[in-house]
Amino acid sequence: MMTQNPGKKREQIVMMCMDDLVPQDHMLRKIDRALRWDFIYDLVEDKYSPDQGRPSLDPVMLIKIPFIQYLYGIRSMRQTIREIEVNVAYRWFLGLDMLDPVPHFTTFGKNYTRRFKDTDLFEQIFRKILEECYRFKLVDPTEVFVDATHVKAHANGRKMQRRIAEQEARFYDAMLRKEIDADRDAHGKNPLKEKDKDDNNRGDGGGTGGGSVKEERMSTTDPESGWFHKGDHKEVFAYSIETACDKHGWILGYTVSPGNMHDSKTFKGLFDKIETIGIEKLIADAGYKTPAIAKLLLDKGIQPVFPYKRPMTKEGFFKKHEFAYDEYYDCYVCPNGMTLEYSTTNRDGYREYKSSREQCAECPYLSQCTASRNHEKLITRHVWEEYMEACEDIRCTKGMKDLYALRKETIERLFGTAKEAHGFRYTNMIGKARMMMKAGLTFACMNLKKLAKMKEAWGY
Repeated sequence: MMTQNPGKKREQIVMMCMDDLVPQDHMLRKIDRALRWDFIYDLVEDKYSPDQGRPSLDPVMLIKIPFIQYLYGIRSMRQTIREIEVNVAYRWFLGLDMLDPVPHFTTFGKNYTRRFKDTDLFEQIFRKILEECYRFKLVDPTEVFVDATHVKAHANGRKMQRRIAEQEARFYDAMLRKEIDADRDAHGKNPLKEKDKDDNNRGDGGGTGGGSVKEERMSTTDPESGWFHKGDHKEVFAYSIETACDKHGWILGYTVSPGNMHDSKTFKGLFDKIETIGIEKLIADAGYKTPAIAKLLLDKGIQPVFPYKRPMTKEGFFKKHEFAYDEYYDCYVCPNGMTLEYSTTNRDGYREYKSSREQCAECPYLSQCTASRNHEKLITRHVWEEYMEACEDIRCTKGMKDLYALRKETIERLFGTAKEAHGFRYTNMIGKARMMMKAGLTFACMNLKKLAKMKEAWGY
């Protein structure tokens, strides 16, 4: 028998408790039980006057509103407020009843500008949730996975202009310069002269010590973003979010940089945040396989786990590994048994070894060795090459290949989840500071959601 009663109960009055309207297994219930939210009061106490002005909104409710947005991947604060108005579970989570007015969608933005801007509030919230994960002994920081993903900026790719930007000094430039001067002195060479201003303005970007300049594209909408292009990706303005996690998928730290900065250049900022957590092995992709990062990690007693990197040699020519390095005589020996003697140490920290032109001109392997017009073969070796060789030894150790393969189940899975479920493919915010807030809240939500599920399973 068919029943027809649409709208029959719409105007019916029912007395009911708000708590009865939210299912016991709802995610927001688990999240509310997993964390004591009153810690937020201590973090924001100095942002409010104790005895002046009108009463403010509850700071906990104010912070919970963007938590709802990032937890459910809602695209904007305006849409989030609309969802809160009609969603009983959202109202319950914020401590509102069915008749309480929901704050205007500009409320959080105004409070951010007036109170939270230029503070590390959201990073503190991220760290507080991470501390809770540590308290339950869920995090294992001995093996840390590091990678970066790009988030499309809120900037039109056609609204840009060219600018001359001074390149920042790399974290290892000063140390490398000392190594270069010491190496040149050991080989009887004079120290390198400082580049003058005219040389720097040529935009070559090479050398050590920073100060060189280059021309780059700048968005007129969001000047702090960077022009990103990788492989078959579309060219866009973006931010690079560098992240670290453990083997169980707990996010340990993050940094935000313009999208045009290479992962190896931004690594030091992230490493400074996670250095003291007890890392034994750090797993990263080939973008981090540089002499400077290898030295940084090995000097700290951390084992770098990097992948095999194919030699970038032209097809049909001898690979570098086919030239044997003689450490005692500090020279290379070619496949034909001839030596390549030390020539100089350049500004990038590479020793240059050159062959004899006369001997190479008569060599039967010349066509497989070099295409140089003067028949001179050049091989370079970094002053920190021994650290790269140590990384290769670690890579070939039993179990390292399987450990590196866990990247797809840890850091890469985190990025996929953030993009698919938490609105991390793009941002509608402008500026690095707001992008830091978005990254902090997104990763805090992901850790908190995981913590809530585990505490629920354990009966906490």
